[in-house]
Amino acid sequence: MSKTTMDHAEASVAFNKDESYVDWHDETLWFVRQKRDRSSKLLPEWEQLRNTASQIKDYVLSHMDELLLSFEQKAKENGVHVHWAYNAAEHNEIVLGLLNRNRITKMVKSKSMLTEECHMNEFLSQNGIEVIDTDLGERIVQLRQEPPSHIVLPAIHLKKKDIGDLFHEHLGTDAGATDPQYLAEAARQHLRDKFLTRRAALTGVNFAIADTGGFVVATNEGNADMGAHLADIHIASMGFEKIIPRQEHLGVFLRLLARSATGQPVTTYNSHFKKPRDGQEMHIIIVDNGRTAQLGREDFRNSLKCIRCGACMNTCPVYRRSGGHSYHNAVAGPIGSILAPNLDMTKNADLPFASTLCGSCSNVCPVKIDIHDQLYKWRQVLAKGGYVPKAKEAGIKAMSAVLSQPRFYQWSGKLGRSVMRIMPFMVNNQLNPWYKNREMPEPPKESFRDWYVNNRRK
Repeated sequence: MSKTTMDHAEASVAFNKDESYVDWHDETLWFVRQKRDRSSKLLPEWEQLRNTASQIKDYVLSHMDELLLSFEQKAKENGVHVHWAYNAAEHNEIVLGLLNRNRITKMVKSKSMLTEECHMNEFLSQNGIEVIDTDLGERIVQLRQEPPSHIVLPAIHLKKKDIGDLFHEHLGTDAGATDPQYLAEAARQHLRDKFLTRRAALTGVNFAIADTGGFVVATNEGNADMGAHLADIHIASMGFEKIIPRQEHLGVFLRLLARSATGQPVTTYNSHFKKPRDGQEMHIIIVDNGRTAQLGREDFRNSLKCIRCGACMNTCPVYRRSGGHSYHNAVAGPIGSILAPNLDMTKNADLPFASTLCGSCSNVCPVKIDIHDQLYKWRQVLAKGGYVPKAKEAGIKAMSAVLSQPRFYQWSGKLGRSVMRIMPFMVNNQLNPWYKNREMPEPPKESFRDWYVNNRRK
């Protein structure tokens, strides 16, 4: 395994240096998770919605080719230009080509995790194109020159003071200002000029409808509408898994999406696009970028059901206490950890191990993706393929030998308890990362099995 710049464990250590900050991050995301719980429980048909959404996505995964071709045909009939991109490089070249052809050097963009996945902003910047992210959270992280840490809440890792300092530096707000209304107004004035002067706008796609050729973009700020309706050219980028069969299916997914993401009954703006207005160009880029490979992996194809709500991140105890940037991938958290190895097993081999496998991610997933099962299966694939570090590989083999032999397991347990009682320094030392933030309780005199055997007859 080649060494990444900073793997998840190393990045987590850096994130955990300020304990009070980590506690705040943890509690904030848990607050969002609790909102999701309260909102979902108001719907008696919640589990029925989840089952229906999962079944619709099962159909989509089994009829992907037919649905995409139907969407392309209908979109073209609506006057939309449809492009196909095999990978991130092709996607970025298509966007650049459209901008160059129209002699456009400045563009606004609403939130799109696909363009983060494709590293589009960096590519366009290198080719003389200025891209302004108009989602407030994404604009904040763009000003900080860092990626989003959460797919729905890009700047959730920052406090009000951090935003105030950033806006003072870049937008000229008062030093030390932390009032959210004041800061939001400053951002609004800053972005308004961008909306009015940019001739091109790029949006993501939340749902593309096969039988109409239309698509839906969900935002809470209305920035996708502002950009797309004011621009001469509207470019929409979508991963091909965003397709759904029929318009009526939107009623299922839109009810699930906002409740799962933030606990809202519905996203503030669900904008429906179908055809360009008079004088406007509308382009849709349908991107593969490894999705075909994932579709072909029987154990992992269900990950393509994801509707990018972020619920699995908000509930994950590891994500909440390690931060989104520790995942070094466009999509962080549990769902990102099963999507990332498909793109690059060497670079992302650490991510499926960034989980307790508690299953909370699967429990809250609105489309019932078996996330924790897939994390476990990725570990097996990566270990068998030789992608894990040698030390971890040796540890896995040692534990396999111990756990597969009952007598050896019992003997090892007795030995371990004795060592911890007589020579605790053998395990509690700087070489054992388990003890960096933990204190082990007093080792028991006997195992539960021994206790049970001795007391069963009493």
